[in-house]
Amino acid sequence: MNLRKAGWLALISVVVLLSVLPVPDFWITQLNYVGIASLAVLGLVLLTGIGGLTSFGQAAFVGIGAYTSAYLTLNAGLSPWLTLWIGLGLTAMCAWMVGWITLRMSGHYLPLATLAWGLSLYYTMGNLQALGKYDGLLDVPGLSLFGWEIGQERAFFLMTWALVLLAALCMLHLLDSRVGRAIRSLKSGSIMAESMGIDTLRFKIGIFIISALLASVSGWLYAHFQRSVNPSPFGVNIGIEYLFMAVLGGAGYVWGAITGTLVTKLMADQLQVLLPALIGTSGSYETIVFGVLLVLTLKYAPDGIWAFVDRKLPKFARAVDWRDAAVLPHRTMPAPGEAVLQAIDLRKEFGGLVAVNDISFSVQAGQIVGLIGPNGAGKSTTFNLITGVLGLTSGRVYFRGEDISGQPSREIAKRGISRTFQHVRMIPDMTVLENVALGAHLRGTRGALSATLRLDRHEEQSLLREAEQQLKRVGMGDYLFELAGNLAMGQQRLLEIARALCNDPALLLLDEPAAGLRHQEKLALADVLRQLKGEGLSILLVEHDMDLVMQVTDRIVVMEFGTHLIEGTPDEIQASPAVQAAYLGTEH
Repeated sequence: MNLRKAGWLALISVVVLLSVLPVPDFWITQLNYVGIASLAVLGLVLLTGIGGLTSFGQAAFVGIGAYTSAYLTLNAGLSPWLTLWIGLGLTAMCAWMVGWITLRMSGHYLPLATLAWGLSLYYTMGNLQALGKYDGLLDVPGLSLFGWEIGQERAFFLMTWALVLLAALCMLHLLDSRVGRAIRSLKSGSIMAESMGIDTLRFKIGIFIISALLASVSGWLYAHFQRSVNPSPFGVNIGIEYLFMAVLGGAGYVWGAITGTLVTKLMADQLQVLLPALIGTSGSYETIVFGVLLVLTLKYAPDGIWAFVDRKLPKFARAVDWRDAAVLPHRTMPAPGEAVLQAIDLRKEFGGLVAVNDISFSVQAGQIVGLIGPNGAGKSTTFNLITGVLGLTSGRVYFRGEDISGQPSREIAKRGISRTFQHVRMIPDMTVLENVALGAHLRGTRGALSATLRLDRHEEQSLLREAEQQLKRVGMGDYLFELAGNLAMGQQRLLEIARALCNDPALLLLDEPAAGLRHQEKLALADVLRQLKGEGLSILLVEHDMDLVMQVTDRIVVMEFGTHLIEGTPDEIQASPAVQAAYLGTEH
C-alpha cells in the first residue's frame, strides 16, 4: 500500500472511530457544522484559490440549497432526497445566469458583482412571505433512509463527512487532469490560456457552477440538520467568513478548506466564551479577532496553514506510467513551398498611435523567417495580431490559404499556430511536465466528469507522454517533475517552446526565445530550430540575438517604428545600410 492510499485509509478510519467512540455529543455536533461548512469552502478553494475568481456570493448558493429543500419538504411533502436534486438544478441555473453576466468582468468588478448578488438574494429571502420572511421556515423534517432516522448526531456525522471526503477526492481527481490544468491556468490570466486553445469563459463558468453546487449540498445538509432555515446564515457576512476560512486554511489547497473551516469553528467557539470573560461584557468580539487574524494571515502566511503542513508531508512522485501510452495523432503538415502564413497590410492603431503600419510578409512551409528591429519596432504587436491576442485595425491574415483575421486566439491555435511570449507565461506552482502538457489541451477531448470519475487515464497518459517527448526535444528531459517556478529564466524559455510544440503546430511563433539563455543553451536552441525546420515546421522568429538569427533564418523581415523597412536573406540584411542605420543610427 502506498502512502497516498494509507492517508485516505487513515482519514476514513478517524471519521468512523469518532462516530463510534464515546466522545461527547457536543464534539460530534460541532464537527457536523465543520463538515457542512467545509463543502461550501471547498467550492471557494476551487473557484478562488485555484481558479483565481473572488466571490462573496457563496453563502447565497448555500441559501438556495437550504431554502429549496426546506420549502418543498414542508409545503409539497417531497422527500429530502428528491429536493436535494431540485435544489442542485435550481442552483446550477442561477449560477449559470450569474456567471454568464459577472465572469466577463475582471479586476474588482467580479467581487463587487457577487457581493451585489449575495445581498439581493439575502433580502429576497428575508422579504418573501412564502419563505417566512426573516423568521424563516420552522420544523423542517430531518433525514431518514428506508424508515431509519439519520438524526442530527453520529449517523448524520458519518454521512456529512463521507460527502466531504468524496468531494475532496473528486476535486483532487479533477485537478489532476487535462481539465484541471486548464482550471489552474485561469489564475495567470486569459492570454496564455486562450493561446493554448482553452475557452477561458467556459471554464470560469464551469468552476463557478461546481462551486455553487457544493454550496447547495452544504445548504441542504444545513436545513435538515438545523431543522429550520432563516436568512441570517446566508448573508454576505457569512460569505466573507467562508472566504476567511479558505484563506486561513490555504486557498490553493483542497485540504486547506477543511483545515481553515475546522480552525475557524473551533476558534469561534472558544472566543465566544473567553472574550466576554476577559473584556467583561458580551458582544461579537470574535469578529474583530478574525479581522485582525485575516490581516496577519495575508501578511505573514498568504498561502495559509496547509502550506506549512504540505511542506512537511512526503511528496508523491508521479509514476512514469505513460511509456506504452497511445501516440497522439499528428496534423498533416503543409507541402514544401506552400504559403503557410500571409500577412497583408497589417495595421494596429492605439488611439492616435500607429503601432503597426501596413506590414506585409509571408512564411513558406519549412522556412524560418526572422522578424527583427529595434525595441519598440512593433514586432510583438505583430505577433499578437497574427495570433488573435489583439484585434486588427485593418489588414488580413491568411493561414494555409484560410482567412483567420479577427478570430480569437483559441480558434487560431486549433488551426495549428502555436506561440511563445516575450515575457514568459507559465504556472509557477505546477510541474514542468504539467505546464508543457497544457500545450496539448486541444489534442484531448475528455471533460470534467471523466476526470472526476478517473475515466480519462488513457488520454491523460498520452498527453503526458507527448509533453515528455517535447521536453526531451528541447533538452529539458531531466526537469519533468521540477516546479516551473524554480527554473532559471533560460529554462523557462525552453519550457515555453516545448509547450508550444505540444499543440503539434504547422507554424510556430517564437518571441525572443534566446532571452536569458547562456551560450551553450543558445547553441542547443539553434540545433532545435534547425531540427524543427527539417521536420517541415515553419517558424516565425522574433529575436534580438543577431548571431542566432543569422545562423538559423532563411529570410528576415526588418521593422522600424511599426513599418516594413526591408526584407531579404541574412546576407542581404547584414549588408544593408538601412538596417545598419536603424540599429546603429546615422552620423547625422
